Amino acid sequence: MQKSLLPLYPPASEKTAITGLYLGHHIHQLGTTESPFVYANFLSSLDGRIALEDVTLSNTYVPKHLTTAADFRLFMELHAQSDCLITHGGYMRALADGRLGNILQIRDKDLVEWRRDNGLTAQPAVVIASASLDFAMHESLREHAQTVYIATGKNADPGRIRYWQDLGYPVLIVGEDRMVHGAALIDKLRMLGYKSVYLIAGPQMLDTMIREKQLSRLYLTITHQLIGGKDFRTLLTGPTLGSEGNLILKTMYYDPDSPTGAGQFFMQFDLCH
Repeated sequence: MQKSLLPLYPPASEKTAITGLYLGHHIHQLGTTESPFVYANFLSSLDGRIALEDVTLSNTYVPKHLTTAADFRLFMELHAQSDCLITHGGYMRALADGRLGNILQIRDKDLVEWRRDNGLTAQPAVVIASASLDFAMHESLREHAQTVYIATGKNADPGRIRYWQDLGYPVLIVGEDRMVHGAALIDKLRMLGYKSVYLIAGPQMLDTMIREKQLSRLYLTITHQLIGGKDFRTLLTGPTLGSEGNLILKTMYYDPDSPTGAGQFFMQFDLCH
């Protein structure tokens, strides 16, 4: 049975199929080599939890009851429209430990065909942002012949920089300290010719992209759940934002059927630059 969503904004009277919903936004056509289109996607509970922290193990995890097949499908539709992904060292460590699944490639047959039909490479390039440069490279990146860059700040450990360079990975120096800065990273990707950049790198990267006015669009799924928990992660990590944090709602869809016993909103926001 085809899953349907009720459009809430802009007003509409007909239900909309979830398959192809975000492909219809044609994100891959919105950026240019002079001005890349940078977009992010987050999943949050109603009380703002995107992940919980296990302080005893010093790691974070996404509660399974927060995730749904519908949200993951839309996540992958956004993934399919990118020519470059930005992830981070923390995700690579979690992937190596088996704490998170592999989202570095498009695997759904229809989305693979969609990329081919729309002139995109089989898989997007991947940027791994890291201050420590302490992570393992996942074998799937080599298996799918993806271009991989490592991004860090100019004060990162020179030994770790040489380690990755000796393995053949380009290291992008895009920060004044050890941290990656949004504007410098996007400028470097612009010079490399990327036009459609999908941010899947967590709160710190979202924070720098918004503060440095690099983010073009935010996709946000909010489940109608209260998760609670004293130790948790939310969308942003830094000081209070000003007008750069203002968002303009463009679309909003309501899924009343999942998560089980609740529901969720799928929202699209543009940013005021």
